[in-house]
Amino acid sequence: MSKVQPTAGLVTAGMIGGYVAARVTKIRPLGGIVLGACGIAAGRRWYRASGPGTTVLLSTIYLGAFGASHPLAKKIGSWPSVLVSTAAAAGAARVLNDKQ
Repeated sequence: MSKVQPTAGLVTAGMIGGYVAARVTKIRPLGGIVLGACGIAAGRRWYRASGPGTTVLLSTIYLGAFGASHPLAKKIGSWPSVLVSTAAAAGAARVLNDKQ
């Protein structure tokens, strides 16, 4: 088993950085690029450290949290929604991959 490289920071950078990039520039696809680039980088680390099963699970959580943040924002606001969904995805990465 290879040395585990932390990924919770990549997840956080992808979700918060993607939101900020889209909001500040008003170019939503730019936010998607940030989200995708960080997700790919994290996914590569998950695969090396934890294998394909954990990679699929964490990728699903990452994308699911991103998707859930949109309807959640209508209920609690944009920033709280981004922070809650980021905490869920980064927490999962920490528990399922980073703490090995």
